[in-house]
Amino acid sequence: MAKTKAEKIAAIELQMTQLENQRKKLIQEQKQQERKDRTKRLCKRMGLFESMLPESISLTDEQFQIFLENHSRRSQPPHTGRIDSAAERTDVRKGHRLYGSAGRGRRGRIGRY
Repeated sequence: MAKTKAEKIAAIELQMTQLENQRKKLIQEQKQQERKDRTKRLCKRMGLFESMLPESISLTDEQFQIFLENHSRRSQPPHTGRIDSAAERTDVRKGHRLYGSAGRGRRGRIGRY
């Protein structure tokens, strides 16, 4: 039952179309999951926002947009993750330095050697 070259080519082309269809289906499923995740994230965040600012519920879309634009201008630029000064290295909630030896010697002991 040896297949001719034409039959082999046809079988391979069939496999290629099947694989391409599987690829398209997986891409569609991935996009759908991304949309679901985005919708879930937006609903959670808006629910949190409305629970913290209940007066925002009665705003129209235009009023809400103006509200967000006004408040986003007042906010500070995002933190770059870089620590520039000693004041920023101090955890103000706990009152201690975030890193460094904090007065300890090279081996971590307090006092003289």
